[in-house]
Amino acid sequence: MKNKEILFLILVPLLTYELSATELVHKFGSPSFSGINQSAHYLTIDEQERTRKEKIYQDAQDALEEAQREAENTTLAKFLRNLESRIYSTLAKDISESLFNYGTVPTIDNPVSGEIWLEGNRLLWVNDGVSITLTVEEWFDGVMISSTVIVIPVGSFGGCWADCG
Repeated sequence: MKNKEILFLILVPLLTYELSATELVHKFGSPSFSGINQSAHYLTIDEQERTRKEKIYQDAQDALEEAQREAENTTLAKFLRNLESRIYSTLAKDISESLFNYGTVPTIDNPVSGEIWLEGNRLLWVNDGVSITLTVEEWFDGVMISSTVIVIPVGSFGGCWADCG
């Protein structure tokens, strides 16, 4: 009987408690369904899509740049750059010698002059014995875009044919 008394003492306090219950309501955890924090959710999705597109674009740009670098570092490309550099160096030397040509004595009445077209641009020079006038003209589609004139006094380079005083 002792067991029944113990059980009674345990069950009586439990029966005196007030019980309450509410209706079970399901709430969605995703903001797409519930609407709570929905704008932040959409902004996050938009940011993810934007960064993915940017990464795809950047990866494509990187691949193009890598291919371009590889094409520029071929043996043929290196040879052509070296050849072009040597040709321009020789051309500059020839023009310089022509500017300061000491074979013919230039005078104001009989100046030494020259002209060269280089990649669509024109270089003109006139040596009158006192100064050398170098004109560089930039041309595009048959129209002169700009012109630069440089006047070099011959005497300051030791190129006097007459008494420079």
